[in-house]
Amino acid sequence: MFTITKKFSTIMFALLIIYAAGDMKFSLTKNKDQTQTGETIQLPDPNISGSVSVENAISKRRSVRNFQNKSLTLQQISQLLWSAQGITSRDGLRAAPSAGALYPLEIYVVAGNVENLDPGVYRYIPKQNQLIKTSEGDKRSELVSAASNQEWIADAPVLFVFSVIYERTTGKYGQRGIRYVHMDTGFAGENLFLQAVALNLSSVVVGAFRDEQVKRVLLLDENENPMIIMPVGYKR
Repeated sequence: MFTITKKFSTIMFALLIIYAAGDMKFSLTKNKDQTQTGETIQLPDPNISGSVSVENAISKRRSVRNFQNKSLTLQQISQLLWSAQGITSRDGLRAAPSAGALYPLEIYVVAGNVENLDPGVYRYIPKQNQLIKTSEGDKRSELVSAASNQEWIADAPVLFVFSVIYERTTGKYGQRGIRYVHMDTGFAGENLFLQAVALNLSSVVVGAFRDEQVKRVLLLDENENPMIIMPVGYKR
């Protein structure tokens, strides 16, 4: 009887380990905040009022591919990130709409010329309004290579890369969720675009790049897919 009970306990323990591992994998897919290590940068609080109206920003928005060699500030970086995915309510809702409030987007800051921010790649953490460094060094030229050698990309002081984790949305909505993820990306990208205009900055959406190469540069997880690159800077 003791032997049977011991074997049963061993089997149950093994099943619990397998279940826990599977549950952990699911949790990491749902919330990457739990997996990150590295230097943390607390961003300045974003402003929620400005001197440029929505109508004015819409009228001035243009795609720009010529940038000055002029640095951006952490305040500007914070404002741009907040406009795209920042927290705007006490219950955690964000600046851009998302199907089911599932938020499949991740935003990476590829910094090359930002005051008080070392060149490197940083992931935005909306809940804490923080950046977490994921790799060292200026990666702009590597993204130029991944984007069919569009050399002007590296002229911008900072690149914002939007990636998505489809499972966050398709887990609830199935294949229809793929469409919702793409809509989420468009909403957030336009928010950042208009915020750039309001800050007297310029941007453009880059969609022509080799996905796997971008994933290697940014050290993205296997289930994470780059969607757009947005260079931001002062228009030349």
